[in-house]
Amino acid sequence: MNDWSLFQIAAELGAEIRGDGALAPTSLSLDTRTLQPGACFVALRAERDGHEFAAQALEKGAVALLVDHVVDIDCPQLIVPDTLEALQRWGQARLEAVRPRLVLGVTGSVGKTSTKELLAAALGGWKTPGNRNNTLGLPEALATLPEGLAAAVLEMGMSTPGEIRRLTEIAPLDAGLITLVGTAHLENFPSGQQGVAEAKGELVAGLRRGGVWTHLATDSWCRWIAEQPWARHAQALPVGEGQTYAWEAVESLGAAGGAFHLRSPQGVLPLRLQLPGEHQIRNAALAAALALHLGFGGDQIAQGLASVTPEPGRGRLNPLAGGGLLLDETYNANPDSILACAQALLLLPGGEAVAVLGSMRELGPDAASVHRDTGAGLKALGLARLWAYGEFAAEYAEGFGPGARAFPDFEALRDAAEGLGAIPPGARILVKGSRYWRAERTVAWLLTH
Repeated sequence: MNDWSLFQIAAELGAEIRGDGALAPTSLSLDTRTLQPGACFVALRAERDGHEFAAQALEKGAVALLVDHVVDIDCPQLIVPDTLEALQRWGQARLEAVRPRLVLGVTGSVGKTSTKELLAAALGGWKTPGNRNNTLGLPEALATLPEGLAAAVLEMGMSTPGEIRRLTEIAPLDAGLITLVGTAHLENFPSGQQGVAEAKGELVAGLRRGGVWTHLATDSWCRWIAEQPWARHAQALPVGEGQTYAWEAVESLGAAGGAFHLRSPQGVLPLRLQLPGEHQIRNAALAAALALHLGFGGDQIAQGLASVTPEPGRGRLNPLAGGGLLLDETYNANPDSILACAQALLLLPGGEAVAVLGSMRELGPDAASVHRDTGAGLKALGLARLWAYGEFAAEYAEGFGPGARAFPDFEALRDAAEGLGAIPPGARILVKGSRYWRAERTVAWLLTH
């Protein structure tokens, strides 16, 4: 809980105060839809001017406002020239004031949030809630960072160059983890995957001198990052076969998750997860290796990893009333994550393995071929059928071949006789798609019907 009064916050931000400066907000909010009572509402200028929602924020329980001009409302206000800059400075100042012994960052094209959860559990540390991983959400979360923490794990996302660099300016890192350099957001990088690697590598560039970061030994782009002049101040810790840290004896426990052994200089550590899929084994191995290297005990790491459960949209398994299982991976999608989740689906018990996929976005001029390749990859893995929808549904289906059906949008997928209602009883179903296509609607329909 934040213990800073508006007086203290104003001193950090160089803000003017109107109203009761002794008031201490309990949180920050950028959105009246999710605002909790006791919050300070930050009026950002974006697609909509946040100042227009100040009155609504007060009705929802806000106790103060951060604004760029005095608002005609009877409420304590902090007035600054730029509310975005002030938000970021607030989070940065709070971290500086109560900095934990270790501050760690997690990024990657797939698995950021799950790996953040795993790493925080292994360390017994605080973590950024939800997916507050950008230049708005991260400082919002840091603004009320508790005191006395041993470790804080921060998720850091990006869609364009420079975003992670800015995040590491707000929150300088002692250690870091890159799950994978994949193909997400390719349309924003003219230099292709090297551009993505450079952007992910901003996390390494932002590490304090002598800091350490983990990555998969098989990830050639992470190896490339480690060789760059701007990364040589930090120690790269590759994890995988032939390395000091490696995982072995992998065992699928089906819907119950998985188990494996982590081999390390400290010996062999048996680990168990409630998250299904080999991709989660890899994520956990990265987290455990970093935690061990930083001096955390094996028992604590094992107990922490075993405690992590899947969240909605991020690997949650739902039994279906008519038999079968639904693997809810709806939060977002790119080619790497779709294929990884499909592999996880195939390890589960049940009937036919099928996928319902919304189209992917931000793939650039090769989007059509990427969808065809992803469809072909799903068929090669052994999925029996594919239901696809969105602007590239036909390309998904073309790549998959026989057994695929394409629909222009969710409504057509839902209502057509050969749509969702045609999925066979007892099937193992992967549901995934770009945020734009709101694949959680598919989950809701399947759980209901």
